[in-house]
Amino acid sequence: MQIDLLVTGVGECATPLGVRARGGSELGRIQVRTGCAIAIDGGRILELGPEAELLARHTPRERLDARGGLVVPGFVDAHTHPVFAGTREDEFEQRTRGATYVEIALAGGGILSSVRGVRGSSKEELLALLLVRLDRFLELGTTTVECKTGYGLALDEELKCLEVLREAQRLHPIEVVPTFLGAHDVPEEYRARKADYVKLLVEEMLPAVHAQGIAEYCDIFTESHVFGLEDSRRILTRARELGLRLRLHADQLTPLGGARLAAELGADSADHLEFVDERGIEALGAAGVVPVLCPLVPIYLRQEREAPGRRMVDAGLAPALSTDFNPGSCYLQSMHEVLVFGALRYRMSAAEALTAATLNAACSLGRGAELGTLEAGKQADLLVLDHTHHRQLVYELGRNPVRAVVKRGRVVVRREPACSNRRP
Repeated sequence: MQIDLLVTGVGECATPLGVRARGGSELGRIQVRTGCAIAIDGGRILELGPEAELLARHTPRERLDARGGLVVPGFVDAHTHPVFAGTREDEFEQRTRGATYVEIALAGGGILSSVRGVRGSSKEELLALLLVRLDRFLELGTTTVECKTGYGLALDEELKCLEVLREAQRLHPIEVVPTFLGAHDVPEEYRARKADYVKLLVEEMLPAVHAQGIAEYCDIFTESHVFGLEDSRRILTRARELGLRLRLHADQLTPLGGARLAAELGADSADHLEFVDERGIEALGAAGVVPVLCPLVPIYLRQEREAPGRRMVDAGLAPALSTDFNPGSCYLQSMHEVLVFGALRYRMSAAEALTAATLNAACSLGRGAELGTLEAGKQADLLVLDHTHHRQLVYELGRNPVRAVVKRGRVVVRREPACSNRRP
């Protein structure tokens, strides 16, 4: 049988299985194979099996030699803010001297600094910047990325950012999941009348986003200095009425109760959760909300408090791991680094971190039936890494182990070793 692609030379293939998020003792339950090959056609996985058998059964138009490397599902980054212009390294230095995230924000920096950058940039300029960032995601092994707006904070500006995401999806092999985050902060022109901005979100911005049909999700920064619980409930309820799925920045900076609100509203995810309490953990578990954890953010913000990741796993929750790539609180695009810090900060095993960064992240985006595992019938998104064993995923820090990236059955990245004539 002629097929599009055959992946051979696999040292080890490691993948979670199934279509639902895995938590508790199931989080680390993965399938590990050696000596297998992967047959791909029409953008989907046909079968995994012994290499000799698949070579006898299939004639590939293209062959990808893993050269004894580790093959895993493509990483799914379930929380990013990649549509921006300008960086904020000055704020990073302010934090090293003791300023807090909220202090910088209240002084007109933080998110509002990035708002000024987006408002001063054309759609073409933002698209060019975004495509470079998507290239970097892909080179680092991320094949699906959730992308939030949130640096426009005005109807035309937010629609501009969503249009940029739509155009990027057309031009780039990465799968983009667009999220409307108009409730990221209160813009400067509404600082003295936040109620009017909430009204604008509910009565104008959300209906316009819905009418355009260019966002899958609505997110919100639920914190007392931006949108409290009642404002968040009002905004998210309207978004849900319009057919948008829900995500929340919850309990990141204070124990406000955002996790319980996420559970109440049936959100797909509650993100950050550094200050989540036991009632919040119980509510998330009962509602089946995926906690999306961003282990580098507290370090980047110089905060001592971090999400109780191990406690969530032990309580049966199914966490995802994410970069939270953005210009202010985590300028990082490497999911591989995130896996390492998931192990260091949350005491995750390599298998647990892999599941959190693939299947669970895909499920938090409503894509568990399509993405996140290497199984027959699923979309063929996979990575060839130069690791020899899946435990090395969380063992080595500081370089890119990706040899090749396959997205929808097509090889979109090939990286040759620096000294290609050296023996392995």
